[in-house]
Amino acid sequence: MSVPEPSFTVGIEEEYLLVDKTSRDLVGEAPTDLMKACEDALGGQVSPEFLQCQIEVGTRVCKTVKDARADLAHLRRTIADIAGDHGLAPIAASTHPFADWTAQRHTEKERYQVLARDLQGVVRRMLICGMHVHVCIEDPDLRIDIFNQMSYFLPHLLALSTSSPFWQGRDTGLNSYRLTIFDNLPRTGLPPHVASLTEYERMVGMLKQTKTIEDATKIWWDLRPSDRFPTLETRICDVSTRLDDTITIAAIVQCVSRMLYRLRRDNQRWRLYDRFLINENRWRAQRYGISEGLIDFGRGELVPYADLLEELIELVTPDAEALGCIEELTASREIIERGTSADRQRRIFDGCLAQRMSSQNALNSVVDGLIAETVEGV
Repeated sequence: MSVPEPSFTVGIEEEYLLVDKTSRDLVGEAPTDLMKACEDALGGQVSPEFLQCQIEVGTRVCKTVKDARADLAHLRRTIADIAGDHGLAPIAASTHPFADWTAQRHTEKERYQVLARDLQGVVRRMLICGMHVHVCIEDPDLRIDIFNQMSYFLPHLLALSTSSPFWQGRDTGLNSYRLTIFDNLPRTGLPPHVASLTEYERMVGMLKQTKTIEDATKIWWDLRPSDRFPTLETRICDVSTRLDDTITIAAIVQCVSRMLYRLRRDNQRWRLYDRFLINENRWRAQRYGISEGLIDFGRGELVPYADLLEELIELVTPDAEALGCIEELTASREIIERGTSADRQRRIFDGCLAQRMSSQNALNSVVDGLIAETVEGV
């Protein structure tokens, strides 16, 4: 029996860092009335994160990425306006250029108290933010099938999103240092291949039965079946500083999901590659972003990222047409032209040093650029 075509509705979650506009450093302790003002304005679309300097937003369920863009623009604009009333600003970047993680306080919430107790020093370093894209695939067996094939594309998505080159005032040499921090948590990284929905439920059930985890929200793979919604949740991406880049990446996730369904509908499927090989591309995306190539396993050679992107656009164009997101898909070429957030942060920093500015002033300028780009176009 054929499976009905999923709705492929989309939802986006983003995490932001709150900075003091004067010092450009992270706020040590968020004003008590800031979160209340955000909740009053945005309801259940905003929530605190593990650290007090973080805030998370989530769109509604959106039929198209155009709808998601409008909703996310409203969320960014509202957070920026309310934070501005307190002399603060949100930045959509996965690390702060110079903040000290040891100076941060975690939010007084039971879930975060449990995390702090269980994960100790590992979780205290989690001064990082991410972006998650949910795509609805109602049939649970189909969801697992697409989950297994989707892993191949995760490095391609990470490369486009990189926004965390700096850590504690130093250029790490990586475009996504966030993953270096995040991978220290348990149950992270590329997901395993699972043979069926039953096998996945058995794996999760074992951890719940042994009280290792309370539920599947404590599984933090780069891609996971959501525990709360009938969605696949892509979690590998850094948070994109520019809203347009977030929407482009969400469009690619939505289109690839539909493409994999379309292959199955036509009695085909994407080839499954060993996790070891995909991990190599994951590292290359983490290290270089879009500036160096990824391995094309079919050809057995490194291919420039721009060439891989053109192939991907061609591959999913029928799906973009069906989903009404051709414009957002092809906007990925603009990321190649202007660079990712990580590239632009480095350009600001290097440019300031070339003008004989101090390293700290150069880092302050990077923060100023992040503040401006976070609300650009909203």
